[in-house]
Amino acid sequence: MNFFDLITSADFAILNFIQDFIRCDFLDAVMPFLSFIGEHGLIWIIAFVPMLFFRKTRSWGIIMILSMGLAFFIGEIFIKNVVCRVRPCYFADIEMLVEMPNSYSFPSGHSSSSFAAATALFIMNKKTGVCAYVLAFLIAFSRLYNYVHFPSDVICGIILGILSALLIYFIFKKFGLKDKIDRLGIREM
Repeated sequence: MNFFDLITSADFAILNFIQDFIRCDFLDAVMPFLSFIGEHGLIWIIAFVPMLFFRKTRSWGIIMILSMGLAFFIGEIFIKNVVCRVRPCYFADIEMLVEMPNSYSFPSGHSSSSFAAATALFIMNKKTGVCAYVLAFLIAFSRLYNYVHFPSDVICGIILGILSALLIYFIFKKFGLKDKIDRLGIREM
C-alpha cells in the first residue's frame, strides 16, 4: 500500500466513523446549514461588508477578504485543477444531505476560506478570532459530516487558509498598509 492509498484509507475510515457514530437527526439539520453559510465564503463576506464602514475594523475586513481571495486563488483555481481529486460522495452509497458538488475535492474551499477569515480576525482581535475559529471549525466539520470532502482535503484547506492569512498580514505589516487603510476617508456611520 503506497502513501496515498494509506491516506485515502484513513480518510474513509474517519468519514465512515462520522456516519456510523456521530450522524443524528439534529446534526442532519444543522450541518447542511453550516455548509450553506460557508459556500463561497458567504458568512465571511457578510461579516466583511460592515467592517468597511468603521475605522477600527476597516483593515481587519480588508485583510480578511484578501486572505480569503488568496486562499481561493491558490486552492480553487490552481490546486484543485492540478490534483483533480474526486469527492468521497462519488465512491459511497450514502444518503446525501446536500447536493453532490461537481467540482474537485482537494483542498476544501469551505475550510480554506473559513480559516483564512478566522485567522485574519484572530490576528486583529483575539476574542473575535476565537469565535470565528469555532465557526470555521464547524463549517469545516460540516464538509466531512456531509460526506463531500475527505479529512485530508479539510486539513489541507485549513492549512492553506491559515497560511494565506499570515502571508497577507505579513505583507500589510511589512508595508504599513494597515495604518494607511485605517486612515482612509470613509466616513464613520
